[in-house]
Amino acid sequence: MHGPSPDQAYPLPGFPQVGFLKPLVSAPNVVVGDYTYYDDPDGPEHFLARCVLYHYPFVGDKLVIGKFCALARGVRFVMNGANHRIAGFSTYPFYIFGTGWESAAPQPGDLPYKGDTVIGHDVWLGYDSMIMPGVQIGHGAIVAACSVVTKDVPPYAVVGGNPAQLIRYRFPQDVVSRLLQIAWWDWPVEKVTKNLKSIVGADIAALESAT
Repeated sequence: MHGPSPDQAYPLPGFPQVGFLKPLVSAPNVVVGDYTYYDDPDGPEHFLARCVLYHYPFVGDKLVIGKFCALARGVRFVMNGANHRIAGFSTYPFYIFGTGWESAAPQPGDLPYKGDTVIGHDVWLGYDSMIMPGVQIGHGAIVAACSVVTKDVPPYAVVGGNPAQLIRYRFPQDVVSRLLQIAWWDWPVEKVTKNLKSIVGADIAALESAT
C-alpha cells in the first residue's frame, strides 16, 4: 500500500473534519495539488466559501496550492477582489451599488492588483492564518497560527505575527538548496512511500541517494 488515494475526499474513516481538497474544490481559478488537506470540524467541503475570500472570476487571479500541504482550521486567502481604489478622497466602492453611482466605476488599472497567490509544496499554514493577495509562499515553509502574511515567504522559512516576520529557517541554506533540488513531492507515490523514513527523519543523504 502507498497511502490513501489523493482523489479520496475524506481519507480518515470516521474523521470527516479532514479532507483532501483536490476532490472537494471545483473552481476554475483554484488549483490544489494531491494530498493537500484542510482540517475543519465544520467540514472541509466548505473550504471555498469560507476560506477563499473576494475571489471574483472577472478579476482573473488564481489561487494555487501545492501538494502535501497542511491547512489548519480558519486559514483564509484574501484575493485581489478585496482591493479598493485608494488614490481618491474616498475608498468607498460607490459604483458597485449602481443606481446612478456607475460614473465612479474604476478604469482598467485603477484597482490594486498583486497577481496570483501561490502556496508551494509541503507548506503548513497554521490555525486562523491569513494570506494576503499575491503572496507566494515557498516550499516547506511554516506559517504560525493567527499570522497575517503580507509578503513572500522563502522556502523552508518559519514566519509568524501580524504582519508575519521571519522567525527562523528550518534548515541551513545548503540543506534547503539540496531539498529544492531533490523535490521529493514530485516523486511517484511509490517512491515517496519507500523513502518516508528519510523524509520525516531529515536524512538528506539518503534522499539524495534515492534520486
